[in-house]
Amino acid sequence: MNFDFNYLLKISPQILSYLPVTLMLAVVSMACAMVIGLGLSLLRNSKSMVVSKLVELYISLFRGMPSLVQLFIIYFGLPQLFPALTGMSATTAAIIGFSLKTSAYMAEIYRAGLASVDPTQMEAGLSIGMRRAQIYRRIILPQALLNALPATGNTFISLIKDTSVAFALGVSEMFAEGKMIAAESLRYFETFLVVGLIYWLVIIGYARLQALLEKKLSHSLQR
Repeated sequence: MNFDFNYLLKISPQILSYLPVTLMLAVVSMACAMVIGLGLSLLRNSKSMVVSKLVELYISLFRGMPSLVQLFIIYFGLPQLFPALTGMSATTAAIIGFSLKTSAYMAEIYRAGLASVDPTQMEAGLSIGMRRAQIYRRIILPQALLNALPATGNTFISLIKDTSVAFALGVSEMFAEGKMIAAESLRYFETFLVVGLIYWLVIIGYARLQALLEKKLSHSLQR
């Protein structure tokens, strides 16, 4: 077996140096997706049939289209329709693409989270004179977001791994760097093993942080 462990150790720091780019793509995209997704979930419950159907169309479109296709449409296609976007960077296009796609999943997660809250709490809040906005902000949303936390975490984990497709736009993240190193050295196994292990360790670290956050928020809500 032609496995070079020393080479694996040698290239690890080089690949690891691109981890901040990967995390930046994931964190910024997830933050945007959470905001957009929450707005979509609230709009989907709108009394307006037109608004509700438009949100359903948005969710269906971005959930049904591969990430790479969406990135290509945004980065290469949109500048043809809107010349002002010609100077858009690959990183910006990647963040927009990941945010829009992930927001479609987050909208469904938040919708389920809102549905999990007992509707009588809205009635109780209205009966004591609270406005709907106050009830959502103080009572319903905290419970819904907590209920949605496990699914939100799983979505973020998937997003971290999906950022690897940003290399197709020329974004220099971990997978892109690994691909270049492998092409130069022809040490594909060692190189991509390093990339895979780094992703794995990041996911393990995040999963533990999420477990601690869930535990802390659950205790706070019970009090």
